[in-house]
Amino acid sequence: MENFIEFQNVTKRFPGSLALNNVSFSVKKGEVHALLGENGAGKSTLLNILHGIYNSYEGEIKVSGNPVSFRTAQDALKFGIAKVHQEVSVIEDLTAGQNIALGLEPRNKLGLIDYSEMYRRTDAILEKLGCRYKSSDMAYTLSVGEKQMILIAKALLHNAKIISFDEPSAALTDRETERLFAIIKELRNNEITIIYVTHRMGELTHIVDRATILRDGKFINTYDMASTTRETLIHAMVGRDVSTFAVRNTPGLATDEVVMEAENLCGEKFKNVNFTLHKGEILTFAGLIGSGRTEIMRVLFGADKRLGGRIKLKGCEVNIQTTEQAMKNSISLIPENRKAEGFVHVLSNALNVALASMGHFKKLGFTDHNGVQKNCEKYIKRIHLNPPDPNYMTINLSGGNQQKVILAKWLTRDTDIIIFDEPTKGIDVGAKAEIYALMEELLAQGKAIIMVSSELPEVIGMSDRVAVMCNGTLVKILEQTELREETILHYAMEG
Repeated sequence: MENFIEFQNVTKRFPGSLALNNVSFSVKKGEVHALLGENGAGKSTLLNILHGIYNSYEGEIKVSGNPVSFRTAQDALKFGIAKVHQEVSVIEDLTAGQNIALGLEPRNKLGLIDYSEMYRRTDAILEKLGCRYKSSDMAYTLSVGEKQMILIAKALLHNAKIISFDEPSAALTDRETERLFAIIKELRNNEITIIYVTHRMGELTHIVDRATILRDGKFINTYDMASTTRETLIHAMVGRDVSTFAVRNTPGLATDEVVMEAENLCGEKFKNVNFTLHKGEILTFAGLIGSGRTEIMRVLFGADKRLGGRIKLKGCEVNIQTTEQAMKNSISLIPENRKAEGFVHVLSNALNVALASMGHFKKLGFTDHNGVQKNCEKYIKRIHLNPPDPNYMTINLSGGNQQKVILAKWLTRDTDIIIFDEPTKGIDVGAKAEIYALMEELLAQGKAIIMVSSELPEVIGMSDRVAVMCNGTLVKILEQTELREETILHYAMEG
């Protein structure tokens, strides 16, 4: 097969980060080519460039030997490059046919939409895809897998030569996944080129011809799947020594005392999760995006509804349904999305730090602003906030300093269990070191920490135990002596 898509020295910079660094590889015509890598490896960025979502970058992309560059996703689609997203997005109040033909509706002599012709064309495509529904059926009546077929049909109506699939099986049933694989094989037989992004290693042997590994924004290698093992791919994805930066200076602080226990905990995106948390330990939840890690944390903190199971604190069952109840039970959460959920944008550092403990700063029913100010000044020194100004607006701080303010908020509340969801995401090296030191300080005080992290060096360096999630299920709890990047990825991708 000839080279059809060529990425040549593609580089993409964002403020403060290099998302893609001189990436070069090729995709053959009519092959299914997997794009693999850890979270943050650069897969989505590369696809966003191919699909015209990012139009400012260095390097060149060629299709059939000709340079291409698209200003918009619509330009890429008109050229014949389509995308089937992980999150299936259709307009629920339109028919399947209207969704498929959107923007390409046939017109009659009066310039009006020719619905009869539209449904004829779209029905022909759905029949070709083996769909059991008609294009006149309303989109809201269809399953997730059936809606996904709408997106594939849309690509075929646009005569797409290239279709990328981003985690397409994530929300599908086993039967729908089998049908999807059959469709992809048929597309390949029709010489449509497929770029396939997945974290499910088991899928690769079913449909993929070759796989390219990206790591930290760089091209690592392209492998022929017929002669490559799963272990080789995982090693290539990891391919680095565990950083000596994220290490515990005071390991072994965990005791036998169980401070939290979850029994068959269920939420909207996870089920039957069981774990214990001990005083003085860091229990980390690892796994890929969409595995259910954050959703578990939100249920523990009362931000999302618990659909089943029990939560015990120090042996006593508790019914946590709100964040206020979680705080009263001495649980705090530093959320993954700090800007959206971690602090109030219109408040100063002093007020954000006091936010979870305002009851402590009342005098005769009024806020004790002097007390709020002094409290912030105390924590400014402890967390090395920069700039060290209680009246500075938190929204104007760097990401690392915003994270420190959120941490200070919970230090003020003085909870026994602190949940850190991606504690060092998007912050600089210096701030990371300070947050790690604060976490160890909390452990030394007898606190217990649950951490969610996508950075494997951080997971291995900071954790006492690691609970590995895959597709909403806790598949394995690893002891500290078992922590290897390859091992964690093995369980995280076992689906």
